[in-house]
Amino acid sequence: MAKILAISGGVGGAKLALGLAQLLRPDELTVCANTADDFTHLGLRICPDLDTVMYTLAGLSDRARGWGLAGESWQFMEQLRTLGGEDWFQLGDRDLAVHVLRSQWLAQGLPLVEVTRRLCQGLGVAHALVPMTEQAVTTMVDTAEGELAFQHYFVRRRCEPAVRSLRFAGIDAAQPLPLLLRLLRDPALDAVLICPSNPFVSVAPVLALPGLRQALLDSAAVVVAVSPIVGGAALKGPAAKMMAELQLPVTAAEVARYYGPLLDGFVVDECDRAQASWVADSGTRCLVTGTVMTTADDKVRLAREILAFVQDLAQK
Repeated sequence: MAKILAISGGVGGAKLALGLAQLLRPDELTVCANTADDFTHLGLRICPDLDTVMYTLAGLSDRARGWGLAGESWQFMEQLRTLGGEDWFQLGDRDLAVHVLRSQWLAQGLPLVEVTRRLCQGLGVAHALVPMTEQAVTTMVDTAEGELAFQHYFVRRRCEPAVRSLRFAGIDAAQPLPLLLRLLRDPALDAVLICPSNPFVSVAPVLALPGLRQALLDSAAVVVAVSPIVGGAALKGPAAKMMAELQLPVTAAEVARYYGPLLDGFVVDECDRAQASWVADSGTRCLVTGTVMTTADDKVRLAREILAFVQDLAQK
């Protein structure tokens, strides 16, 4: 493999990114993370998906919680709570260092891509991790209780309100990170992998960036998505709940339909093997394998199988 671009949201995407990073050199893999979940809290700029991927690639993530750092302490939150501060979004003591430095460097005028590079370098992450854009984009969730910014829906309200629609505030004024467009025009780019992240709130903002979808369609690279829906459920996050509330079938095949003509290949779990024929009938080749990544070996095995699938697609 010469070059792979992986599009990732949070936990599921980070797991596959880690598997890919075990098999590919730093010059062979770029991971693009969704930034429409980003928000400012307690005066600090928080980038949840970037941080989840960064901590995972650094081998520092808390695997039990699925977010934050392993071995974290919470004295800051305890004192914040004592003083009457907003404590609905958890910030660990070590995690705070990232948010403080990011906020400081952004205030000094550094672009987010450079800030992310510095943070990754400090944590020993060799592979390139980049934001989808330098401009602020905010996922807004229209619910039965009114419109909520994504973190207020996801964390503060724990995904309880029924979802009616989604929009990405600021998307029309945003631009894809120039590096992404250069990669998509690069004839050496072998594949774009859409990781098993929430299609509606993790991947959709990336695809909604002006010119990005067309650049994907025009690219000579193979485009492969991995279903985040396994056996009619999401392994992590609200994807399945959102699909049901948006009156969409909660199936892997529906995810493939959602991505539509972008895809050359689609990866589904063994338990959804029966849906592979529907995906194939739509003109997208399908890989059926175990997609649940519980162990380190699972991540590497799935990454290896996907890379082999990419090679096979490229030769046909």
